[in-house]
Amino acid sequence: MTVMAERPTTNRTEVNSFEDLLDTLDELDVPDGYKAEIIRGNIIVSPWSKAYYLDVMELVCEQLRPYLPEEHRISFGPFLYVFPGVERAYGPDIHVARRSVSRSTSTHMDGEALAFVAELTSSSTRDDDLTDKVEMYGRAGVPVYLLLDMQEEQATVLWTPSAKGYGSRITRPFGEKLPIPAPFDCLLDTAGFQAP
Repeated sequence: MTVMAERPTTNRTEVNSFEDLLDTLDELDVPDGYKAEIIRGNIIVSPWSKAYYLDVMELVCEQLRPYLPEEHRISFGPFLYVFPGVERAYGPDIHVARRSVSRSTSTHMDGEALAFVAELTSSSTRDDDLTDKVEMYGRAGVPVYLLLDMQEEQATVLWTPSAKGYGSRITRPFGEKLPIPAPFDCLLDTAGFQAP
């Protein structure tokens, strides 16, 4: 399901800015089992992940936790990070951010606090994870983006963010070790990331 930008808000004003989209998103009654993000000027509602994705997310968190930058935490779950400069709001599957970003009552967190994001593709999100998010996370300056392509069973790490996206990338099939660059400087073992 997609909520288009032309859709009126609850007070019957036109949605014509990123802030209007955020307000509409806050008022949206998202069905159980779904999450909502702002992608390319639209509110996109997509289903939550398959059950085995939880194991993969926990494996990533367990392996990266010892290498976190000081005053950062790694989490997975439904938190919305806002990137006003690129007019996007994403709920990454896994995120590493400064601890201070969560000291707020807002439902939106500052995307500039992120040091790392990971997305696990699904049939409904794969295109956005491989295109829009690669470009926008890089343009927003997120230092490391880990893309776990669950359909192709391969992991790609992207780093060196710039105005054009990311300048560096490495891809490995699931089962191999993938180097995760600074500020982590570690190897991620992707054994066990395959579907059961």
